[in-house]
Amino acid sequence: MSTSPSLSVVIPTLNAAEVLPAALACLAPARDLLREIVVADSGSTDATAAIARAAGATVVQGPRGRGAQLAAGAEATTGGWLLFLHADTRLDASWRAVAERFMADPDNRRRAGYFAYRLDDTAAEARRLERIVAWRSRALGLPYGDQGLLLSRDFYRELGGFPPLVLMEDVALARRIGRLRLVPLAAGALTSAARYRGGYAPRMLRNLLCLSLYFAGAPPRFIARLYG
Repeated sequence: MSTSPSLSVVIPTLNAAEVLPAALACLAPARDLLREIVVADSGSTDATAAIARAAGATVVQGPRGRGAQLAAGAEATTGGWLLFLHADTRLDASWRAVAERFMADPDNRRRAGYFAYRLDDTAAEARRLERIVAWRSRALGLPYGDQGLLLSRDFYRELGGFPPLVLMEDVALARRIGRLRLVPLAAGALTSAARYRGGYAPRMLRNLLCLSLYFAGAPPRFIARLYG
C-alpha cells in the first residue's frame, strides 16, 4: 500500500477532445497515488466531458476563463496536494517518482514545483524556446501553466488560489509564490507546438508583448484578444 501523500489533478478544458486523452493517459499509471482527477470544463461542445468521465475523472462546470476554471476545479478536490495540468500537456514517465519525492520533503510544504517545458516539435527553434523557458522559469520565477504546477493544498490556500483571470492566471500565481519558492522538477511536460506552426519568432514576440502589457497593468481580457 502506498504511503505517499494524496494528490489531486486539476485540468481546465474547452473543446479539448483531441488532446485530453493523451493527458489523461500519462496519469493512468499513477492512479493509486491520485485521490482524483478533476476536469474543470467551461462549456465544451465536443466529447471532452464524455472522454473525461470515461477515464474516471470528475467533471465540474465553471465559468469560461482558465483562472476561474482552475479555481473551480481546485475547490472540487480533496487531496492534500494539487497538480494543475493543461489538457494539451503530457507528463513523461518519470513524473510520478519525481512528484512523490517532492511531496515527501517537508521543506516543500510551502514551495511549488514545475516541470521542464518540452515541445512536440523537432525543429531547432523548439529547442531554443525550451532553453529560453528554462531560463525564464529559473531566473525570473515565471513558469507558465503548460509546465504544470505542484503544490500543497495548504500552500495553495495561503496564496489565495488562482485569480479569476481569462489569461495570465499562471503568471499571477507564480508572482505570489515568488522565485525562491519555485522548484524545477526533474521530469518533462510535453506540450503541443501547434501555436508556433505559423513561425516561432512572431509567436514569441506576441507572447512577450502580452506579458509586458500584463506587467504594465493592461486588462487581461484585452491581452487575451491579442494573444489569440
